[in-house]
Amino acid sequence: MKRKLLCGLLAAAALSLPAKAARPVIVQVDGQTLESAAYVREGTAYVPLRELLESLGGWSLWWDSAAGAARAVSDEMSLSADPDANILTVNGQRHACTVDMVEGRTYVPLRLTAEALGGSVQWDPWLDGAAVTSPGAEHNAVDYFWLSRIIHAESGGETLEGQIAVGNVVLNRVASSDFPDSIPEVIFDQEHGVQFEPVSNGSLTQEPSELSQEAARRVLEGENTAGESLYFFAPALSQGSWIDSSRTYRQTIGCHRFYA
Repeated sequence: MKRKLLCGLLAAAALSLPAKAARPVIVQVDGQTLESAAYVREGTAYVPLRELLESLGGWSLWWDSAAGAARAVSDEMSLSADPDANILTVNGQRHACTVDMVEGRTYVPLRLTAEALGGSVQWDPWLDGAAVTSPGAEHNAVDYFWLSRIIHAESGGETLEGQIAVGNVVLNRVASSDFPDSIPEVIFDQEHGVQFEPVSNGSLTQEPSELSQEAARRVLEGENTAGESLYFFAPALSQGSWIDSSRTYRQTIGCHRFYA
């Protein structure tokens, strides 16, 4: 099932995969996937330096032909990536590592670079890729990535109130002892069958709308329109007979009925 969810993203990455790469890998930064291919070789993920810095924002990047190195500056930091010396330098701190040049692009180790810039990196097994949370980000990249997508897939046509309510159900389940303990684990939970249809039909990988992203941010910041609801369904699309007979009805928002 997860393979079906990811095949489109991986196929797109493979189209521009550097020849020396071992395999393509998806990288997302604060919930947004990088357009250019990243890759894993010998257990290390490499990303195009320009793509990474542009996704973080606030950086100017250029190629220093005299030094044979890529250089970048932001308001508070400086960076240099030297492919001949295999040295990454951040604010004067030198790091020995592989710096690849592939078809005119500078590739740097993802974890080393992101952490040197003050961010964090974690492997996302549901994405089968890496998630970067930028310095100062308000939300964990993995949580925001999946929450914004399940909100969009389940309620993309609803008002902001309705989309927040769907996100509330996910977080309420995280807080409940009857469900898994993290946002992606709740979304992909299959202990009693697939819990959210977008997981099985592939719509979960659709890029979320700006409204769905806003809803995800508000949910993560504590906004709640669904109360303690743990379930929802759309009567126009599903009979919901089990929920109606075994759970307590709370309210209707848009096309969804919510239950505790």
